[in-house]
Amino acid sequence: MNRAAYLSAIPLVLCLAGCAKKQASTAQPAPAAYGTAIVVSSGDKQVAPTGALLSDPVVVQVNDASGNGVTGAPVWFDSEKGTAFDPAYALTDSSGQVTTNANLGGMSGNYKLKAHTQDAAGKRIDLAIDEVALGYEGQLGRTLNEQYCVRCHNPESTAVRVSNYDNLTTKPHPFTEGETLNKMSSDDLIAIISHGGPGLNKASEMPPFGYTLNKKEVQALVAYIRAVADPPYQHPGVLYAKQ
Repeated sequence: MNRAAYLSAIPLVLCLAGCAKKQASTAQPAPAAYGTAIVVSSGDKQVAPTGALLSDPVVVQVNDASGNGVTGAPVWFDSEKGTAFDPAYALTDSSGQVTTNANLGGMSGNYKLKAHTQDAAGKRIDLAIDEVALGYEGQLGRTLNEQYCVRCHNPESTAVRVSNYDNLTTKPHPFTEGETLNKMSSDDLIAIISHGGPGLNKASEMPPFGYTLNKKEVQALVAYIRAVADPPYQHPGVLYAKQ
C-alpha cells in the first residue's frame, strides 16, 4: 500500500472502531423477566405548557397474572407528538416499576403518551397515558383559574389555598368535569363567567367577572376549561375518527 492510500484508510479505521464502541455503549439491557400487564402508577393527567417537562415523572408498573410487580421486565416509551422521554427504555425495578421524565412536544392539546412491554411470547402489551399541553391562551386561562376560580371549583385544599367548595350550597363543577361542561356551549360558558350564575339561571353563588376580566381573559378561561376536560372536549363540527 502506498503512503496516500495508507493515510486515506486511517479515518475509515478510526470511524469503524469508534462506531463499534458507540454501539456497544448504547446497547439496551436484556430483560430478565416478562409480565402480562402494564398499568399507570402515577404521573398521568398532568397539565403543562407546550414544550415543557412534566412536573411529576411518569411511573408505570409491569405485573404478572396475579397482579404482582415483575422485576427486570422491559418497558418502552414513545409518543406521536414529539414528546421526549428520559429514559425511553428501561427494565422494571424491584417493585416492578419504571420511572421516566417526559418533556411534551411543541403542539398544544391532548397527548397520549405510550408505554409498552411484552410477554414471554413476545406479544406487545400497550398502555396509553393522558397528559395536556397548553398553548399561550390555555396558559393564560390556567393563571386566571388559579387567581379567581380554583378556590371554589376545586374541592381540594392545599398548603397555600383553602378550598371554599364545602361552604357553597350549590357545588361548582371542577373544570376537569367534562361529562357536564362539555355539553355546554362556549358562548354559555362565556355568559356565566361574565354575568355570573343568574345569567343562565344557574346558582347565584357564582359571581360575575365581566368587570374584572376583559374579553380575551374570559375566552382564555374557556380555552383552559376545554383543554383540561376529562373526557376530552370535542369541538362541534369536527369529525373524529374512531380509534
